[in-house]
Amino acid sequence: MTLSLRLLGTSASRPTVERGVSAIALVREGETMLFDCGEGTQRQMMRYGVSFNFGDLFFTHFHTDHFLGLLGLLRTMTLQARTEPLRLWGPKGLHAMLKKAEGLGVERLSFPLEATEVVPGASIPRKEYAILPFEVDHRGQSAVGYALIEEERRGRFHPDMARDLGIPEGPLWGRLHKGEVITLDDGRVVDPATLVGPTRIGRRVVITGDTRPCEATVGASAGADLMVHEATFGDEEAARALETGHSTAREAATVASRAGARRLVLTHFSARYSRDPSDLEREAREVFAATSCARDGAEFDVPFADASDHTEALPGAQ
Repeated sequence: MTLSLRLLGTSASRPTVERGVSAIALVREGETMLFDCGEGTQRQMMRYGVSFNFGDLFFTHFHTDHFLGLLGLLRTMTLQARTEPLRLWGPKGLHAMLKKAEGLGVERLSFPLEATEVVPGASIPRKEYAILPFEVDHRGQSAVGYALIEEERRGRFHPDMARDLGIPEGPLWGRLHKGEVITLDDGRVVDPATLVGPTRIGRRVVITGDTRPCEATVGASAGADLMVHEATFGDEEAARALETGHSTAREAATVASRAGARRLVLTHFSARYSRDPSDLEREAREVFAATSCARDGAEFDVPFADASDHTEALPGAQ
């Protein structure tokens, strides 16, 4: 079951030659979800092969570098004659943002918008997973991060043991894997615990948006397979990070370490680090080794924890 994340914009506040502003696509089994939609997001989607046929757009907050690309994206969808609803999710302020956008053509779309203001801590249930919004700390703004949390999976089925027991391949295997006790034609009763291992945890991917290090992020990211945390500044700008409600790379790494995350991707870089964020990566790795600095277009696959223990240099690293 595939799960991957594509960074569409990795710059803070304004685009640079190398980087667009905030936007992330998360794709699970062919289902695409977009997180934030900064200026130029639709062009980045075309450039990096992200489908416009998605159903959900999640906003972390409403600073312009996180939502300004929405208007152009909506107009393009209308020009493409979209008819399926687009679901918009965000913290308090989402309805007010859309109200202001009405005068710019949002009311003349070919498809309905369904806008929901999320409540931190209240999961959005989906089939086999949920999206959990959690409150973050960003200069007193109404701001959230999001965690995609998969449900537990069934334990591994052992086909060789089933054959050794003389259980014919087919529906009986499926029933055992679902946890049913079966009775064979010869009267033997087979308990699924004989052939099926313990349940296995699903995957967890966390996207923080803009934030200071905070306890809510640590909690939402507990055991995360992949955490995407902003790292607007380096050590030398720690005071500036505090003043503006952002994090340093080292602070982001400390959050990942405390949460017991498996991998950390840094993003949302100040323009001064746009060309070469290697110092940010170095500072973060002094705290959390499995860290990578994102670049626009970088893709990160998220395997199941029991399928890989990979914690070396990450794909997509700059």
